[in-house]
Amino acid sequence: MRIFLLVESFNGLSQRIYAELARGGHELAVEFDVHDAATEEGVGLFRPDVIVAPYLKRAIPRSVWSRWPCLIVHPGIPGDRGPSALDWAILEEQTQWGVTILQANEELDGGDIWAFETFSMRPVPKSTLYRQEVTEAAVRALARALAAYERGTLLPLPQCGPAVRQGVLRGRAHPPMTQADRAIDWQTDRTAAVLKKIHAADGAPGVRDFVCGRTVYLYGGWPEGVLRGAPGSLLGQRDGAVCRATVDGAVWITHMQAAGAGGRGLKLPAARVLGGALADVPEVPLAPVPAITWREIESVREGAVCHLHFPFYNGAMSTSQCRRLAEAYRQAREGDARVIVLHGGADFWSNGIHLQLIEAAQSPADESWRNIEAMDDLVLEFLSNSRQLTIAALSGNAAAGGVFLALAADAVYARQGVILNPHYKNMGNLYGSEYWTYLLPRRLDSEDAGRLLAGRLPLTAAAATAMGLIDGAFGYTNDAFREAIGRIAQAWAASPFWEDSLARKVAARAADEARCPLASYRAAELEQMRRNFYGFDRSYHVARHHFVHRTPPSRTPLYLAAHRRTRLVRKTAE
Repeated sequence: MRIFLLVESFNGLSQRIYAELARGGHELAVEFDVHDAATEEGVGLFRPDVIVAPYLKRAIPRSVWSRWPCLIVHPGIPGDRGPSALDWAILEEQTQWGVTILQANEELDGGDIWAFETFSMRPVPKSTLYRQEVTEAAVRALARALAAYERGTLLPLPQCGPAVRQGVLRGRAHPPMTQADRAIDWQTDRTAAVLKKIHAADGAPGVRDFVCGRTVYLYGGWPEGVLRGAPGSLLGQRDGAVCRATVDGAVWITHMQAAGAGGRGLKLPAARVLGGALADVPEVPLAPVPAITWREIESVREGAVCHLHFPFYNGAMSTSQCRRLAEAYRQAREGDARVIVLHGGADFWSNGIHLQLIEAAQSPADESWRNIEAMDDLVLEFLSNSRQLTIAALSGNAAAGGVFLALAADAVYARQGVILNPHYKNMGNLYGSEYWTYLLPRRLDSEDAGRLLAGRLPLTAAAATAMGLIDGAFGYTNDAFREAIGRIAQAWAASPFWEDSLARKVAARAADEARCPLASYRAAELEQMRRNFYGFDRSYHVARHHFVHRTPPSRTPLYLAAHRRTRLVRKTAE
């Protein structure tokens, strides 16, 4: 079918749906919801069989939904309505929730139901539920709806009909959630209530709060198992996060946004936002620390396998985070483990350099340079390990330098629902480093590699496996994926051929080094990056600024808008 994706932005859900539909052989076009006239023009140019809206903040114009079937992906159960569906589900402690595929009409979220899927709720941040349970349910429900539509067997359910009214799960209309609904009372709220409120606002819009005499928005809440103090007081800081006491314990808050007359600041590590106000707040040492206390980087031994966890917020890796992870990896190398498994976060494995901290730096160009050097140093640690075999285990999505960081491991496996974006050019024609000019040719021939980089499109883990970019994809849930990775790592460590595998790896690396030293790849890449950071072309800095400040797009980029590329070619020919 010809399917037109209408989106607010090309977010993770939109990318997953695009990639799955592309694998299904559908002809696709994407249009950003800039204004009604652009939407009408885009639909007219592409003339789709159906329009799918995975992520929208505005209603589709009547001129479009009255002429074409338009499907809304709503993160709520049948009957649920409103823009804060998942927020309310978390705050109301729903145990079951779902995704509904609705046909757009004049009533917001009130159209006929084409399909729906349900899932069990977990006590995790909204962004995690959205990127995992919601995304998986949306993909399944949309596939079923489109298949029935294509076969001519679709029987939509009116929301006011008995089949919906009598459903086991029955939603209701919710108003937009306000900051008053999310407000934390540090003098009365228990730890579970505080975390629930932060979870319900994670990603956006955050929880407005008052800390150290300033108004901020809170993100990234984790329970603390040991520290205690007067409710509301700051008990400690570590790795950019701050620990705040509740009436029955404490929570770590990893990120904040400052609020001011000019609007919100950047979303940054909490200690960076609070700055000098933390002068009297003590640093919490890493050891000895009980396992239940939050740590940004954690090493866990299971026999001869060392699992190294680094769930960096949104997958962004700052200069200091890269250096600390490199040190943690070096410590793992010095031990007697046979296999090291690299685990990023549940939502993101890695997205490369930390664009928010770069934007906030006094000299973004200098911080960009420090950050990419630290990323390169980290990749070099992986590539130069002659003592262990290393597995990159991607539970979450990866993009740009994060993909090539994973490719520096000896094997790369991904959870089945993971999306990869192995390219840099969407960030202002950034050239990229992380030794990608060495790592990518080890996986793909020049034709496939060139097509991958030029296309700038998302890949499913299954598609990446099929083309040889990674070694395997399995397990739709994090638990299933972690269990499978654990079995693979233990089998590697126990294999009687472990020494032979290690010897072959060391010999291959030595042969590659003799042909062309790693230092040469790095020098050539960084020469291009120096031009990106310090050169006359400012496109990287402009693109980064728009990205971190969430500037609404003014048009749909041509690499996504196939219908507009065709028109451009036609006009050029004329």
